[in-house]
Amino acid sequence: MTAYDCDVLVIGAGIVGLSTAYAITRAAPGTRVVVLEKEPGPARHQTGRNSGVVHSGIYYPPGSLKARFALQGSAEMIKFCLDHGIPHEVTGKLIVATDRSELPRLHSLIQRGREHGIPVRELGPAQLATYEPEVSGLAAIHVGTTGIADFGAVARRFAALATDAGARIAYGSEVTTIGRRPGRVAVRTSAGTVFRARTLVNCAGLHCDRIARLAGDAPAMRIVPFRGEYYTLAPARASLVRGLVYPVPDPAFPFLGVHLTRGVDGSVHIGPNAVPALAREGYDWRTVRPAELAGTLTYRGSWHIARRHWRYGTGELHRSLSRRAFTEAVRRLLPAVREEDLRPAPAGVRAQAVLPDGTLADDFLITESPSAVHVLNAPSPAATASLPIGREIAGRALAMLETTG
Repeated sequence: MTAYDCDVLVIGAGIVGLSTAYAITRAAPGTRVVVLEKEPGPARHQTGRNSGVVHSGIYYPPGSLKARFALQGSAEMIKFCLDHGIPHEVTGKLIVATDRSELPRLHSLIQRGREHGIPVRELGPAQLATYEPEVSGLAAIHVGTTGIADFGAVARRFAALATDAGARIAYGSEVTTIGRRPGRVAVRTSAGTVFRARTLVNCAGLHCDRIARLAGDAPAMRIVPFRGEYYTLAPARASLVRGLVYPVPDPAFPFLGVHLTRGVDGSVHIGPNAVPALAREGYDWRTVRPAELAGTLTYRGSWHIARRHWRYGTGELHRSLSRRAFTEAVRRLLPAVREEDLRPAPAGVRAQAVLPDGTLADDFLITESPSAVHVLNAPSPAATASLPIGREIAGRALAMLETTG
């Protein structure tokens, strides 16, 4: 009788954790994989609450993991959706400059897109109007490889493929204790069940730093949760937006700004803003978890962020508390929108890794320690890039299995 319940124990059934389980079963059939998820089903947090955009990779610096995985992953994601009948569409998107100060950054994106081999077309105001008649801008670029997909459905398909290949997914299994010895990991859940594995993979998203500490590691970062609030255009006004429209991003902040997204169901999402969440799963201002909030407030990296970005943050808070202010921000891109056109939509929370000096981790962050792989920063475009990310994590976990015999 084996001393192990499985070879690889994955914590977290978001799209990255499930892609990892799927990748392991493909790369090494017969490897025993268990996925633990505290929720009653998959994709309940970041995966199921994003805007559903399959990113092209144009934003990310050459040589970064984000660039490599997004460029590869966007094409793979579209093919996966096509092969498995998952709702998707390659729509292209516009990145629009609404102020002269944004033009140099727009031109830098054009150059970066060409470096990546992404089809990019420069547009003047008249050409912009042929794509989006209601959108206002001084100049724009059209990025042909951007699309949309139902990432919740993708995650569910990963889960089905992994379980068909022999993996087990245990929902309602919140991890409370982790013990580690060389070549051996034991995890206890809130139900009292113990799982013994040879290797641990931490894909816990909003809780990944906490899980790393439970495992006895000391990650040089902390998750600081940022809530992104969305609105939906009233159905009668959805025709104002034909596809995907983004502002020129501010390189000083890792958020893309309020954008317009026509989803696979035809509805138009507007957002998100970025405000501090008062809990790791704080999807509204009413959700406060004192211990989690105290952890954020006592972390020196949070205070560095506040000092560095207080002006930006003040504007985001104002737009969170005032629909009128949010509408005014949207009108920079979409002048015809009115306050009454905006309907509240479910919010998301971004698991943002912050370093002690207040630096917001910009790239994916995957670390290793004996018998453990920790995914410590995997925000957007992680859903787009989930297939190559899953293979990367799977490769690291399988290499650990080889070294432990």
